[in-house]
Amino acid sequence: MLSSKIIKLDFPIFTHHPDLVYLDSAATTLKPQAVIDAEKEYLEQYSSNVGRGLYPLAETATEKFEAVRKQVSAFIGAKGPQEIVFTAGTTASINLVAQLIEKSLFSAIPADEPESRSRIKSGMTKANIVTTELEHHSNFLPWKELARAKDATFRVVPITEDGLIDLEALRNSIDDHTRVVAFSAVSNVLGTISPVSEIVAMIKSINPKTIILIDAAQAIGHAPMDVSKWNADFVAFSAHKMFGTTGVGILYGKKTLLETLRPVIFGGGMVLDACAKKTLYRESPYCFEAGTQNIGGVIALGAAIKYIENIGRENIRVHETALTAYTLKRLRETFGKHIRIIGPGEASERGGIVAFSLKDIHPHDIAQLLGERNICVRAGEHCAAPLHRKFHLNATTRVSLSIYNDEKDIDKLVARLEEISEIMSNT
Repeated sequence: MLSSKIIKLDFPIFTHHPDLVYLDSAATTLKPQAVIDAEKEYLEQYSSNVGRGLYPLAETATEKFEAVRKQVSAFIGAKGPQEIVFTAGTTASINLVAQLIEKSLFSAIPADEPESRSRIKSGMTKANIVTTELEHHSNFLPWKELARAKDATFRVVPITEDGLIDLEALRNSIDDHTRVVAFSAVSNVLGTISPVSEIVAMIKSINPKTIILIDAAQAIGHAPMDVSKWNADFVAFSAHKMFGTTGVGILYGKKTLLETLRPVIFGGGMVLDACAKKTLYRESPYCFEAGTQNIGGVIALGAAIKYIENIGRENIRVHETALTAYTLKRLRETFGKHIRIIGPGEASERGGIVAFSLKDIHPHDIAQLLGERNICVRAGEHCAAPLHRKFHLNATTRVSLSIYNDEKDIDKLVARLEEISEIMSNT
């Protein structure tokens, strides 16, 4: 395992809070000094807009900004920087794809098409959009809304009791009329690791025209990731889940697909000729990046990628898997039948995420009482209501791990949970 004691030296928050036990990295990761310094350098030394100015400061900002696009491309195994679109976050990336599909790719019956009503009445099969019970609301609601807007069937694939996507049910949900399939590489509640390449290959074998989007927010930075091997059409993730800052999202899209799409957000920087009878837009990815991006945040993302690569994603995965196994073991041994841990039973099948319910104690009470001892966890539905309904739970307590955590953090968590259990039993 990595030495969290040494790694914590890279994160200034531990200087200000030396007793901090931060177990909420699935919500947002802490920021190393290198990331903070990179954004600060931009703000202090060459703060200017990108892609516009011809003076040295602007040229420096543009050069560094575009260098990060190349970094991201190499980091995820894309074919080139032209496949990388910067957005405001994973949510923004997924919503952008939904809007692009609605405008450019979704085949709907024209309202004025002759006999369209009779074709509908005769039982013409509707288009359908598929997602799963595993999803964060950000990868659920945009597709539900797109299905409503286009009068398509919205299909939600169930998960198993072990928290895995039911692959047979997924297979049966795909047909010639499937327009979109969206699913997570790693669950933000269960930590479930989905076999992305296998699922994509299965979907494409049934309907090669289906557009596939992967929510990789909880996968990025935790293990090696190669979008070319995944072969999905779109992949979305956020900088703040990988030690970067908030307000920066990444959308990977296959170049051949992005080139067929029409922009849906309009403004400065994305147009070649606004006065032409037919407006001429810039090539991908710039036509999808209207307005000013979070320049400092993108530049900080470059520092975050370098930081992760210096540690090694394989090393990160080994560390988090071992610590997840230790967490599962300590919770099970300490609380036995009084704790319900949802999701895969083995750490190897999870990312560094463990969600549980303890006795009949409300997760919000647990989180607050842990917080009083500077132990940070998340409580609630975690923006994943369908998943919680599946397990007949209103809320759970979620522990999510990173490289700055170690077994001592888990021991402190378990010890405090024992105290909480006793306190709540006596009230």
